[in-house]
Amino acid sequence: MGTKSERERNFSWIKLIFFFIGLGFYPSFFYCKKIKIRIIKIIFFNYKTMLKQNDLLLANLIEEELQRQENEIELIASENYASQDIMEACWTILTNKYSEWYIGKRYYAWQEVIDKIEGLAISRAREIFGAEYINVQPLSWSPANLAVFLWVLKPGDKILWLSLDQGGHLSHGHPMNFSWILYEIIPYFLDKKTEIIDMDEVERLALENKPKLILAWFSAYSWELDWKRFRSIADSVWAILMADISHIAGLIAGWVLENPVPYCDIVTTTTHKTLRWPRWAIIMSKKEFEKDIARAVFPWVQWGPHEHIIAAKAVAFKEALMPEFKVYSKQVVENAQTLASELQKYWFRIVSGWTTNHLILVDVFWSFNVTGKQAEIALEKAWISCNKNMIPYDPRKPLDPSWIRLWTPAITTRWFKENEVKIVAKIIFEAIKNHENEEILKGLKNEILELCKKFPIYK
Repeated sequence: MGTKSERERNFSWIKLIFFFIGLGFYPSFFYCKKIKIRIIKIIFFNYKTMLKQNDLLLANLIEEELQRQENEIELIASENYASQDIMEACWTILTNKYSEWYIGKRYYAWQEVIDKIEGLAISRAREIFGAEYINVQPLSWSPANLAVFLWVLKPGDKILWLSLDQGGHLSHGHPMNFSWILYEIIPYFLDKKTEIIDMDEVERLALENKPKLILAWFSAYSWELDWKRFRSIADSVWAILMADISHIAGLIAGWVLENPVPYCDIVTTTTHKTLRWPRWAIIMSKKEFEKDIARAVFPWVQWGPHEHIIAAKAVAFKEALMPEFKVYSKQVVENAQTLASELQKYWFRIVSGWTTNHLILVDVFWSFNVTGKQAEIALEKAWISCNKNMIPYDPRKPLDPSWIRLWTPAITTRWFKENEVKIVAKIIFEAIKNHENEEILKGLKNEILELCKKFPIYK
C-alpha cells in the first residue's frame, strides 16, 4: 500500500485539487472549461497511480488489457466499449451502500439518495423504450430471465423459442441450463432455403403444443423479428409473449429497429452489447405484471442490488437519449451491411445472404475449407477478435463449427465507417486465406495496429 508518507502525500495532493475546484468560482483562471475538465480527468485517472502503488501486479494486468483493447479490432458479438462517464459512475461510493428492496420500501435506513438515483435510471429507461413497468435491479441477463421464468412458468410448462443450433443461446434450452432442466422446450427453426425464421412453422408449433410462453429473440441471427406476427401467434394460443432484445436493444433505442415493447407482455435485455452500457440487465413489462416481476427479482432470485451499476445505467440511458446515439445506431447497421457486401466480394457465403441488423454469420468452411476454429485463431493472430459459431443445420461440431460470427457495434464506437470496414474485410479475407502463414498474419497485425492508432478508444 506504499509508505505512510507516500499515502499522506498522495492524499494531500488530491485534497489540494478538490480545494481549487471548490474555489473555481473565485479566480477567473478556473472559468476555463478545458482546464477544469483536465483537472477532473487527473482526479479520475489517479486511481491508476494509487492502484500501481498498492497492487502493481493487478494494475499491470489491467493496463495490459487496455492495450489489447486499444490495439485490436473487436468483432465478438457481445463486446463493446463503455464511455468514461459510465465507468466513472461505476467507480463511486455508491458501491458502499446496501439497499435491498425497492424505492420507498427499503429495509435499511438512509436510502433517500439511492431512491433518487434508481428512480432516475427508471425514468430515463422509460423515455427510451416506453414500457409501463421497468425493473433496473437484475444483476445480469440470466438472473433477469430466470426471474421471469420463475414467475410465469411452473416446472414442466412448455416454452417455444429459437433452437440453440439455429441462432439461439446456451441459456435458452441447453441441456445443462436450468431452462432445460425445469421446462419442456419446444424449438422453432429457420427455413432451410432462406435461412430466415419460418413464421408459419412457429405458428404450427404453437397451435400443436400450446406453450405457456413464446420467446422471440436470438443470439446469432441477422434479420429483424416480426413482432406483430409473434403477437398474433401468442394470442391464438393464449400464451405469454416475451422478447429478449439483448442483442438489438441499442438499435431499438437508436430508432433503427422496431420497438417490441408495444407488442410483448415482457421484454428483457442486457445493457452492454449494442447499448454500450455497464454489464447488467433490465426487465420491462406491462403495468399489470409489476408486483409479480418485482417479487420474482427480489427476493426470489437475488437480494441487494448494485447501486453503483444502476447509477452507471442512468448515465448510459442519458447517452442513449442523445441525438448522437441515433447516428451511431444507424452507422452500426450500415457498417454491418458494408462488411457483408465486401466479404461476399471475397467469395464468403453469408447466412441468409444479407443482414438488416448489426451482425453477420460467415461460412468459412464452405468458402475456403477452413473451420470456424481455425478462422478464429488466424484472425486473433492478426489482432481481430471474433468467435466461431454454429450455423443452421451445421454438419460440424459446436467446438469446431463451419462459421464465424461478426458484428460491428464495437468498431462503430471507434467511429469506423465504410472505408475502414472495407479495410477490415480485406484483412479478414487475407487472414483466413493464409491462416497457416505466420509471416503474412504478422504483417496483417501491423496493418491493424496502424488502423487502430487512428481511432483510439480512450486515449
